[in-house]
Amino acid sequence: MMEALHWIPQENNIVECHLCPHYCKLSNGQSGICKVRKNRNGKLHSLNFAQISALHSDPVEKKPLYHFYPGSRILSVGSWGCNMSCNFCQNWEISQNPVPKTTKTLLSPTGLVAEANKIPGNIGLAFTYNEPTVFFEYMLESARLAASSGLKNVMVSNGYINPEPLIEVLPYMHAFNIDLKAFNDEFYRKNAGARLQAVLDSLRIISSSGRHLEITFLIIPGLNNNVQEFEKMLDFIRNYCGINTVLHLSRYFPRYKQVRTLTPASTLDDFYHRAKEVLNFVYAGNIYHPESVKTLCPQCGALLIDRSSKGSEICQAKIEGQDNYQIECSNCGYKLN
Repeated sequence: MMEALHWIPQENNIVECHLCPHYCKLSNGQSGICKVRKNRNGKLHSLNFAQISALHSDPVEKKPLYHFYPGSRILSVGSWGCNMSCNFCQNWEISQNPVPKTTKTLLSPTGLVAEANKIPGNIGLAFTYNEPTVFFEYMLESARLAASSGLKNVMVSNGYINPEPLIEVLPYMHAFNIDLKAFNDEFYRKNAGARLQAVLDSLRIISSSGRHLEITFLIIPGLNNNVQEFEKMLDFIRNYCGINTVLHLSRYFPRYKQVRTLTPASTLDDFYHRAKEVLNFVYAGNIYHPESVKTLCPQCGALLIDRSSKGSEICQAKIEGQDNYQIECSNCGYKLN
């Protein structure tokens, strides 16, 4: 436990958290919506600092990040809590629960970076599994240390974070995957306990920063599979993030409180082809979709990256630089950052 960042004191020992758009006002002893930030005697404390729920070395494609050091491995770390309350949460056991009173795993930022440096070929750290915004202090300190040692940092997030803390972590974060859950504010309010506009603001900030950005959209039948809304989402991504922004379309499976049937393969295929008409790079996940695991050159159609259960293979392309990682089509010269 340590004192949190991004809060202001109020009268009568009340504190107001400014980490995310909920702006939780907490009396002494109260915890925020995230369950892991608590008012203790008029000061806001982070309850999950260095509290680890999961630590694994993963292919970077599992984040999912398809255009960020493809074929590499990254050490992924998660804690407890979330600032959304999605009734379809895929990791609800850690995200919708506070830090457990027993069986805690402690790992300091220094220890985490040391673990990352031990793994041969590891490119860095991915803050993921639960929502990394709610372990902001741990993520920020770890990312600073990792960046200073030459490692890359990745944030896999719901995007529900205020501009000030997001801008604070940007210098140390090299890539983001943001979960855009719908293009409908009512969906966010009813199913996630949040608001759409704050997520769109985060996407704009990340995109304008020049950091690598990929977006994931989980298609849930009957909740966010409206074709007209999806087409508006595609227009937003193209206009504010760019035509080369990677979009991952993910198949829904019943989890947590949602018992809707899984996404039909035909729906995923339809959304995939609609997205390909607007964006250059679209992939389908949680389903076998051989067409969508390949990265093709948008200029000449040459196969640049082929993905299978065995990993990612760089095909008709050459890699330039390790710090400014870039794939260039060896057929036409198109450069893919």
